[in-house]
Amino acid sequence: MGFNTAKTIRRNLRLSRLRYGSLNSFTKSNLKALTRQFGFSIESGDLLLLDGSWYVTHTGLLRLATRRRCAGMAVEPVPAFCVPAESKWAFQATVFKSASCKGFVGFGDAEPANVSATVLGAVMRVAETRAVNRALRKAYGIGLCSVEEVGTFTPPAAPAVANTIDDSRNGQHLRDRLLVLIRQHRLDAALVKLYAVDYCGTTELRLATREKMREFIEHLTQLARNDAAALQKILHSYAETNAGAAA
Repeated sequence: MGFNTAKTIRRNLRLSRLRYGSLNSFTKSNLKALTRQFGFSIESGDLLLLDGSWYVTHTGLLRLATRRRCAGMAVEPVPAFCVPAESKWAFQATVFKSASCKGFVGFGDAEPANVSATVLGAVMRVAETRAVNRALRKAYGIGLCSVEEVGTFTPPAAPAVANTIDDSRNGQHLRDRLLVLIRQHRLDAALVKLYAVDYCGTTELRLATREKMREFIEHLTQLARNDAAALQKILHSYAETNAGAAA
């Protein structure tokens, strides 16, 4: 193991503690293995810990391809599975690791039903990103799922909820937990924010204590897992309230 790899592992472990708190031995072992094999860096945004599991990011995959001197990539829509009028898109991405490589193919799809309402204007780009991620993961033997492939891909939506929480170690951990809940259960981030404000009894989410936010996230997790219909009904009530206020 080279000096640079050892240094990156130490830095990843330190940053993971600062961001997520104390990690169990299994999670730390996985982080070390991912760092050794792929050179992923938490500081550079290559990895995220969501709900106890590591996920690679689109940024991390592109950085890996650059380090491994990827020869090129081709991305094109798959017409048979595209319905532009309904904003349904499917892409095929092919990654060429070298000039003689026959290519590693990955497919990605996106439609209004599997993306957040906040990215409805970028459904085509979401599908393209998912295809590229899958092709890169195949090319470089990465079994780790990418963040953009989890549930709904909502890069603009997460800050709307998450950035209002404190930037400390515990705050970052709460942001990540809330982010993965929104993605996994296809929740509307803006409505979740309104629900959180109401639940925490504050006028703004940034005024909520960490303890109250932690309690809200646990509550949201249980509701999403055990009674998704009830949760959607609650969130819908906030949408109706906003619509009534704007009328």
